[in-house]
Amino acid sequence: MDQQLTIIRPRRGWHPSDLKELWRYRELLTALSLRDIKVRYKQTILGVAWAVIQPLTTMLIFSFIFGRLAGIPSDGFPYPVFVFSGLLAWTFFSSAVSTSSMSLLSAGGMISKVYFPRLLLPLSAIGVSVVDFTITVVLLFLLMVFYSIVPTWQLLLFPVFFAGLIVLALGLGVWLAAVNVAYRDFRFVVPFMLQITMYLTPVIYPVSFIPEQVRWVIYFNPLLGWISGIRASFLGSPIDWYAVGTSLTLTMIILVIGLRYFQKAERRFADII
Repeated sequence: MDQQLTIIRPRRGWHPSDLKELWRYRELLTALSLRDIKVRYKQTILGVAWAVIQPLTTMLIFSFIFGRLAGIPSDGFPYPVFVFSGLLAWTFFSSAVSTSSMSLLSAGGMISKVYFPRLLLPLSAIGVSVVDFTITVVLLFLLMVFYSIVPTWQLLLFPVFFAGLIVLALGLGVWLAAVNVAYRDFRFVVPFMLQITMYLTPVIYPVSFIPEQVRWVIYFNPLLGWISGIRASFLGSPIDWYAVGTSLTLTMIILVIGLRYFQKAERRFADII
């Protein structure tokens, strides 16, 4: 009786067939995402309320320190709703990058025992952050009602800006996930990097607050276009399309670099994890 032999060889570069493979494993992606969501909220006291308490508490502290004491402007909007609209986008990005960067190390047993597209792990980790983000959006609408801010047609553009933020988090997350496998101490660097990046991003201050002579530097921040776009879509303020275009270009560069590095390092995950 003839036996069929299948030989699996590592491929070089990024091939469109990888996307087909991800689609074949879409049910596993759903299962991993649901597992991460259940683990996050299982046997917790606060549960989903933590997704609201964290940004709400941060908003109250920032409103008192930066809005009242420091007198930082907010482009004519009440400072609490201004800073919260930026915080919900930043909190999602920070959470998505943090969880996706640790996704491979957390699933070391799966990686060493069974084959599946490793890219599913950071993808499923980002799904948990999307759930938290959805909860905080509801709170933002309540703040807008409290401050009598009526949404405009620009709210229709919100999914576009949010999709860009997801892609950016994915590109950075998959790169950090691969780096964390090879260099375990790098997981201590990620929280510090994210903390520094928050103050370099217009979350607690508007772009107009930065002096004009150095304002061009902030456009090298890929978060600028997405966070300012999300804020503008909710509050109805003018959209900085130049910042959006710059963020789109930088995001695609980061995504390509992240995926290429991930796939280059993927063949060694099972050996060194």
